[in-house]
Amino acid sequence: MSVTINIKNLVKSYKKVEALKDISLIIKPNELFGFIGPDGAGKTTLFRILTSLILPDSGLITVDQWDVIRDFKNIRKITGYMPGRFSLYMDLTVQENLEFYAKLFGTNIQENYDLIKDVYEQIAPFKNRRAGALSGGMKQKLALSCALIHKPRLLVLDEPTTGVDAVSRKEFWELLKKMQKKDITILVSTPYMDEAALCDRVALMQSGKLLSLDTPQQIINDFKGNLFAIRTEKMYTLLNSLTAFDAEMQVYRFGESLHLSTSLNPSEAKEKITRYLTEKGYREIYIEQVTPVIEDCFLALMNKTIVS
Repeated sequence: MSVTINIKNLVKSYKKVEALKDISLIIKPNELFGFIGPDGAGKTTLFRILTSLILPDSGLITVDQWDVIRDFKNIRKITGYMPGRFSLYMDLTVQENLEFYAKLFGTNIQENYDLIKDVYEQIAPFKNRRAGALSGGMKQKLALSCALIHKPRLLVLDEPTTGVDAVSRKEFWELLKKMQKKDITILVSTPYMDEAALCDRVALMQSGKLLSLDTPQQIINDFKGNLFAIRTEKMYTLLNSLTAFDAEMQVYRFGESLHLSTSLNPSEAKEKITRYLTEKGYREIYIEQVTPVIEDCFLALMNKTIVS
């Protein structure tokens, strides 16, 4: 049975650094929920409070009927936690690590094998290899197996795909979708904006603040203005030129192009930008209206927060 998580007015500071600034949200049962943001956004601090590793300065978190401070023992029993840094025993084999974590929770591999089968079968050929000798993707799958071995109702994954290759990232998210069907509430934090689209709902975070909370598609639908991708033959000076063009336009690097958002209508924006860049001596000017993605929305929200 999956769980409901209620986070209310959560505040946490480290000396002069405000890691969490009055965070409030509710995570629904069986939801695959993503906390999206760069390093320093507060994601790891929130997860450490949720898993009772540190205490908040104020506010509360409840997991179903349990308070994360008062009832931490009950919450730990139903939680599978995978920290951002690989924390299993390097000198133990794959099999030995899994057996050890099963014993900690009073169970064994056979009892809950159906839950870890999809994950473990991918690393089973290496079961006698020491964990320290595994690749990044294999370490990731071993850590997930250990987090699932006691059949948790809540799975907390702190930046599980950081530092692994694109193929391993894709496989990992496919595994999470399968885990979700087994009635587990799953929380994932990630700095990768493209992974936001794989969650049921996401919280966009920056510097301890909650910028937006909704489904990925709704966050995209809420994007204000028109967005353009711009390229010229002189990309290295283009950012400064466009930034100086209009203070109300937001410009930032995006892949091989610059993205520019404006409240002007598409035809007027293209005409003004093209004329401006031509006067500045640019040639081979390419301007195309594009559909925003989560990263565009995050940058727009972040800029709005800085301005306000």
